[in-house]
Amino acid sequence: MGEAGQSREGESITPLLGGGTGNKVAVPPQQFNSLPAPNENASYINQATSYLGSYFSHSSVEYGGKDSCKSLSHPHELLRSTSGGDGDSPVSVCVSPGARCSTSSESPTSAANSPSAESTDTPSQASNAIVTSNWLGLSGTSMFQGLIERALRTVRGSADDIGWLQRDPEMPPVEDGTDRFNRILEDIGHGVHRLPNTVVHLLVPGLFSNHGPLYFVDTKTKFSKMGLACHIAKIHSESSVEKNAREIKEYIEELCWGSNKKVLLLGHSKGGIDAAAALSLYWPDLKDKVAGLVLAQSPYGGSPIATDILREGQLGGYVNMKKIMEIMIFKVIKGDIQALEDLTYERRKQFLKNHPLPQELATVSFLTEASISPAALATFSHVAQAELPLTKLPVVMPLGAAMAACAQLLQVRYGEKSDGLVTCCDAEVPGSVVVRPKRKLDHAWMVYSSLNEAPLEADAAQVCEALLTLLVQVEEEKQRQLD
Repeated sequence: MGEAGQSREGESITPLLGGGTGNKVAVPPQQFNSLPAPNENASYINQATSYLGSYFSHSSVEYGGKDSCKSLSHPHELLRSTSGGDGDSPVSVCVSPGARCSTSSESPTSAANSPSAESTDTPSQASNAIVTSNWLGLSGTSMFQGLIERALRTVRGSADDIGWLQRDPEMPPVEDGTDRFNRILEDIGHGVHRLPNTVVHLLVPGLFSNHGPLYFVDTKTKFSKMGLACHIAKIHSESSVEKNAREIKEYIEELCWGSNKKVLLLGHSKGGIDAAAALSLYWPDLKDKVAGLVLAQSPYGGSPIATDILREGQLGGYVNMKKIMEIMIFKVIKGDIQALEDLTYERRKQFLKNHPLPQELATVSFLTEASISPAALATFSHVAQAELPLTKLPVVMPLGAAMAACAQLLQVRYGEKSDGLVTCCDAEVPGSVVVRPKRKLDHAWMVYSSLNEAPLEADAAQVCEALLTLLVQVEEEKQRQLD
C-alpha cells in the first residue's frame, strides 16, 4: 500500500484546496467567506453548496471581466482564503468600486516570478471566481430562506386577518339582537306582521346574482302579497364596489322621488358591501332618503376565500387561480375581477379606513353558520326554472353541498365558523345590532330555496321580514337618541 499523497498508476490527482509545487498559489474554485476548508470533504461541501446557490440564483455573473466586481451587492467585501496545503499563504481579495480585483500574499514576487504563472488564469479572474462563488452561495441561501418564508405565509394564509374588525380598538362595539329577532320571527310564524308599508324595501343581490334568475325572487313575491313595496336592485353584481355604489345611490334617489318614502335596504353577501359603500360615499345626499341597512351574510371585514385566491404566496398562487378567475369573470360572465379583489382583507381595510359607515345610520348584521354534517352534502338548491310547453321544471344545483365543503375547509384550516364563504366574525358590522341564529344556514340559503326545506322552519322571506322589522325598531331607537 502506497502513501496517502501518492496516486495510483495511471491516475492524476488535482488538489482541491491548493497545494502544488514551488511558490505557485492555487486558488480554490469554490470557497465560503472566511471559512477555509480543512480537507477534501469540506471542499466537496463547498462545491455542492455553491452549485445549489447557482442553481437557485436568478442572476447571472460573468467570470473574468474587469467590471464584473461592480455588479456585486457588497463592493467593499474583503475575502480571505488559504492558498496552500499548509495554510501559510493567505490570499486576500479586495473588491472596490471602479478598480480591478487583485490578489496579494505574503510573498507577492514569488508568484509573479514563477515560470508557470503566465499559463494560469489571471489574478483578477481567480478573484472574480471566488467572489462569484461566494455571492452565489449567499444567493442560494437567500433563495432558500425565501422559499421557507413563502411556505410559512401559505400555511398562515388569512389567519392574521380574520376577525380584524373585532380586534380593532377604534371600532364601535356591537349589540346582540338575536333574542329580539327570534321573538319577531316567532310572531311572523303566527301571522303577526309588523313591517310598515310607509317605506320602500330595496333588496341588493350579491356576487353572480345576474346569473341566478331566482335570486331574491321568492322574498319579493311574498312581500308584494303583503302589500309592501319591494324592489330588487338591478345592478351588475360582478362590478366593483364603487361602481355598484353609484348605481345603488341612483336607485335610492329614484325610489324616493317616485314614492316620497324612505328606503330600507337589505343587502346579501357582496350586495351588503355595495349598499354600505353607497351610504358611506354618498351619505350627505342619502341621509334623508334611507331609514336603515341590513347586511346579511356580508363579508364586511373581508373574505378569506377571496384573499386566499388572489393574494400572492397563498394557495391560489400555486395554481394561478387569479388568472383563472380573471378569465372566468371577465371573459365568461363579462364582469370585473375587481369585484372579487374588493372583498379581500387588504381592500376592505383600506376602504373602511377612508369610508366608514355613518354612526347615525341604523344597521343590522346577520351572520350564520353552515352545517358540515353528511346530510348537508346531499342538499340541492332551486336556482332557476326550465319552462317547457306544458310544465316548468326546477333547475337545481348542489349549492348546499358546496357550502358545506367550504365551511369544513375554513373550519379545519383556520378554526373559524362560517356560512361556507364568510366567516362569522367578519360578518359582524361594528356598531350594528348583530343577529346570530342557532339554526344552521349556509350562504346560499338566504336567496335560493332548498328542495328539502323543513316545513316547520321559517323560510328566507320570513327571515328577511324579521330582519327588516328589527331594523325599523333600531332606527326608531336611533331617532329617539338623536332627538
